[in-house]
Amino acid sequence: MSGSAAAVSLPGDPPGGRRAAAVWGIGVAVYFVAVIFRTSLGVAGLDAADRFGVNASALSTFSILQLLVYAGMQIPVGLMVDRLGAKKVLTIGVVLFTVGQLGFALSPSYGTALASRALLGCGDAMTFISVLRLGSRWFPARRGPLIGQVAALFGMAGNLVSTLVIARMLHTVGWTATFVGSAMAGVVVLVLLSLFLSDHPEGHEPPPAQHAGPAFVRKQIAESWREPGTRLGMWVHFTTQFPAMVFLLLWGMPFLVEAQGLTREAAGGLLTLVVLSNMLVGLVYGQVIARHHAARVPLALGTVGATATLWAVTLAYPGEQAPMWLLITLCTVLGACGPASMIGFDFARPANPPERQGTASGIVNMGGFVASMTTLLAVGVLLDATGDNYRIAFASVFVLEALGITQILRLRARAARRERERLVASRVEAVHVPA
Repeated sequence: MSGSAAAVSLPGDPPGGRRAAAVWGIGVAVYFVAVIFRTSLGVAGLDAADRFGVNASALSTFSILQLLVYAGMQIPVGLMVDRLGAKKVLTIGVVLFTVGQLGFALSPSYGTALASRALLGCGDAMTFISVLRLGSRWFPARRGPLIGQVAALFGMAGNLVSTLVIARMLHTVGWTATFVGSAMAGVVVLVLLSLFLSDHPEGHEPPPAQHAGPAFVRKQIAESWREPGTRLGMWVHFTTQFPAMVFLLLWGMPFLVEAQGLTREAAGGLLTLVVLSNMLVGLVYGQVIARHHAARVPLALGTVGATATLWAVTLAYPGEQAPMWLLITLCTVLGACGPASMIGFDFARPANPPERQGTASGIVNMGGFVASMTTLLAVGVLLDATGDNYRIAFASVFVLEALGITQILRLRARAARRERERLVASRVEAVHVPA
């Protein structure tokens, strides 16, 4: 699709504007807090290992369980958003992830801490799909790619809070005060969304929801999955997101400190670089894709290729430790993984009607988190099996990237053909809409 084709407005598009930005901004604030809670373990991994007396495999279980719940909730959450609307689902999500963060702060044992992270993952799972739905209800369709990237950018700002604020608080005020204090942010956004958030602008009410039941649920999932764009979006998300997610969520800090011999401060600086790179690249990718939809697959595959190359060079570098310039380059490139994963939603969005947007987004979002969960587990198991050999452990990244690339190449032509057919149909409909 060319840039002009991508700019076609659909009949009944919402107008956007300041009110749209304000309402959508509240949803983004919820997602921002959810990401702070999600990634707080990434900077507290070594502290958690000491606090609960666990090894690498048990430590990885925190993030694996959290992501397992998150990934498993994506399709149910998508169905909930389609059925109940974004505001109700976001409200449930905020309550759950706030209670989860508070429970993690006060957990006296590994078991209760594990349950708290599962609860947090359940609430976190309800945020991003709801924010995408708000964007599609409040802004014109042509703004979709940029709106998605900006939402992800604010999510990465939450990650930045973890690397800059949470990490420092842990070593000044301690574990309990840090996590209890951060949980209060959940209370703030709960009040904001309760008072000011609305599912859609006036005059743009969605059609009444169909009768819910097993048959309806099966139909929603089957029709979303049947679209090649949904499946392509899932595999793009699967292949692009997980290298940076694994690095930021848990294993980046131990890798940089234990394998590369950096101080915690230097390692924290590199994690911050990943986040800053993500925010900058996200703005660029969003603008490029909004103007040139044909750039979606090249950007996704290019990001995967660059990530795989830098990991290979870093892990194969002679000597015990890679030089700082190489680690900086690796972290800069990892920053492109998050924006590239957002491209997956830009394949699923035009492939599905509004009443299936939540379900389709859930399928796409599930991809990257399944890959992240799998890699988190593989790294932890391989570290224990090899005596903390990070080179072997992180080589598991290449297996999932190879699988994902194969699926992207298999589906891209089919998805492009269906999208061209849909674009022609929408133009015909726009021409025949009465003035």
